[in-house]
Amino acid sequence: MTASATGKNKQVVTRFAPSPTGFLHIGGARTALFNWLFARHHGGKFLLRVEDTDRARSTEEAVAAIFDGLEWLGLGGDEPAVFQFERTPRHAEVANQLLAAGHAYKCFATPEELAELREQQRAAKQPMRYDGRWRDRDPAEAPAGTPYVIRIKAPREGETVIEDAVQGRVVVQNAELDDMILLRSDGTPTYMLAVVVDDHDMGVTHVIRGDDHLNNAFRQLAIIKAMGWEEPVYAHIPLIHGSDGAKLSKRHGALGVDAYRDDMGMLPEAVLNYLLRLGWGHGDEEIIPIDRAIELFDIAGVGRSPSRFDIKKLENLNGHYLREADDARLAALVAPRLESRLDTQLNDRQRDILAQAMASLKPRAKTLNEIAEGAEFLFKSCPLDFDEKASALLDEPARALLIKTADALQSVPSWTVEAIEDVIRRVAEDAGLGLGKVAQPLRAALTGRTVSPGIFDVLFLLGKEESLERLTAAGHAAAG
Repeated sequence: MTASATGKNKQVVTRFAPSPTGFLHIGGARTALFNWLFARHHGGKFLLRVEDTDRARSTEEAVAAIFDGLEWLGLGGDEPAVFQFERTPRHAEVANQLLAAGHAYKCFATPEELAELREQQRAAKQPMRYDGRWRDRDPAEAPAGTPYVIRIKAPREGETVIEDAVQGRVVVQNAELDDMILLRSDGTPTYMLAVVVDDHDMGVTHVIRGDDHLNNAFRQLAIIKAMGWEEPVYAHIPLIHGSDGAKLSKRHGALGVDAYRDDMGMLPEAVLNYLLRLGWGHGDEEIIPIDRAIELFDIAGVGRSPSRFDIKKLENLNGHYLREADDARLAALVAPRLESRLDTQLNDRQRDILAQAMASLKPRAKTLNEIAEGAEFLFKSCPLDFDEKASALLDEPARALLIKTADALQSVPSWTVEAIEDVIRRVAEDAGLGLGKVAQPLRAALTGRTVSPGIFDVLFLLGKEESLERLTAAGHAAAG
């Protein structure tokens, strides 16, 4: 069976099935992306399922956070999401079908018996698994009213083989499989049963998920085969590790997708491009927009080794997409960040200035936060606060130069970048200085910093009145 289809002309159907116990983890986002891309590449369907059977840990807030993260990334499902808990009656129906067909049985073992069994196995250094004590017993042997669970009759002879689209051929001896529980004593289904039933009923043809689920696949196949259902194509992708090779954790950047958007200031297209390249590749291509990704993506390109998360690479990619992004869009994303930094609301005129500034600000930035930081000088009031490096530049000769520059700019007929540049170059020439020697104190006086967009752009964006006020104030204040 190939990774592209389960049968002749059969439509590819993939799914992403998170548990709503927290935010959309960055690893989950990659799994969603791979499923989405595979479906798109093959003209199939991408479905969402919320695995909310753990009622104690599942929350509406987590569901909302997951959908929000997927929407931001553009990875919405092609049909309304399925909520697993709502399908409990259907899961129980399948368990009882297996029971009636002799593929499952009632187990009346008490919690105390099972605890004793585990203790014996632990002491004997044996694998801890259920020993099948009720597998062939008559349920009538149990006292009336005794609680029971329903267990699958797992195969005991031979082996189970999975031709995994990523991991290759994987074989498990059936003697290693235990008779797992399908229905608990309170009638609720286990995760293992619910997943299999939902995948079948949703028509899922390809199960693309993390390789931490590979062992589950062998146990789930026991249900699939007992029901006589078609097996899906399995593709178990390696997990993401930190830059040091250790399991990904918060110290590596294993945060929710919302943190990359809200806290770090990433663009969704950059996050998608980065996640795509975590464990999948196409030659030497690094910049792969989503349309190109749909065209190229297939499971064959996924490697078997864990990929390493590198926040610096993500930032560099984000810088690329910032430079490519529409200025009006960037200004809308930067505005609330800037308002938070300034603790004020921008008016319409200021928002227009911010949009004009994008062309000058975005080439130097790697995140939206850096753009917001770089834009602060445009909206501060005179006199400015100078950082230590800027203050050091404003010595006595520099202060005199600021006054001369202000006087020269006073007579500029039209406040254009070209006219401003012409004046500044003449000031530098008259002073016998290189342009850089003039630009440095000007930048300090106009922004309070030593790093900013080009000095001509800074003057233009600030406007004539504000520029002259800042230059004059810095020149005279420093002299005093």
